[in-house]
Amino acid sequence: MLVNKSFVPSSKVGATLIKVENAYEAFASLLRLVDQARPGKKGIHQTAVIEPTSTIGSDVYIGPYVYIGENCNIGDDCSVYPYVYIGDNSKLGKNCTINPGVTLYHDCILGEGCIIHAGTVIGSDGFGFAPQSESEFMKIPQLGNVIIEDHVEIGANVTIDRATMGSTIIRKGVKLDNLIQIGHNVEVGENTVIAAQTGISGSTKVGKNCMFGGQVGLAGHIKIANGTKIGAQAGILGEVKVENTIIIGSPAIELKQFLKSSVIFKKLPELKVKVDTLGKEIESLKNK
Repeated sequence: MLVNKSFVPSSKVGATLIKVENAYEAFASLLRLVDQARPGKKGIHQTAVIEPTSTIGSDVYIGPYVYIGENCNIGDDCSVYPYVYIGDNSKLGKNCTINPGVTLYHDCILGEGCIIHAGTVIGSDGFGFAPQSESEFMKIPQLGNVIIEDHVEIGANVTIDRATMGSTIIRKGVKLDNLIQIGHNVEVGENTVIAAQTGISGSTKVGKNCMFGGQVGLAGHIKIANGTKIGAQAGILGEVKVENTIIIGSPAIELKQFLKSSVIFKKLPELKVKVDTLGKEIESLKNK
């Protein structure tokens, strides 16, 4: 049994205790060793279609019915699983894993050691439409791309929109859960982690080392300071300027204010009765 060195059992334990600095980290390291021991696939399946202008590195696996477009570059030791689409001029760094059914649109760039899970779409058009009248909209061409830096992991069925111009950027070490929407021209800072069903609107800049709970929603064109922690289902309508702030609620407010407010929320029915009573007493005094 892995335990922290500070662990003191309250009663006799029959199992052998292996004391480490951080039990959770040690557990993760052991699982990584088991995972790395599994035999990896190599080779290019005969049904894969690779355009002749693309470059394929060494020791790669490219599964059945993969399509790799013109002028792509697939790095050494990459694994591209069945039914993946990689558009023209896209690049994968070394040791990337692209799981089944991923779509990587044209001109997108992935760094080294990235993992993209099944069904994710990277580089689809940003949500850009110019109003022409009360009932019509003109599509704004989305001419940018998506850049994903080293050691990023992206969950299943995530959508990351390409920039209108320039790049949507996911910085190194970012971890995204399943079912996340990231709008055009967004930038997510280094080592930020975001839980499922979060939505980030276009042109928002998220700092490094942030943590977002599930179903967080961020308005567009705002900045989130480094180290910000946002509780589940929080709605962020304006900038977070102070680093390491903890906020919660919808619309979101700073954690200490939220906790104070939650005490008042519980007393609202009682307070309403008091206000109504005071109102009647005031009216009675006016009449006298």
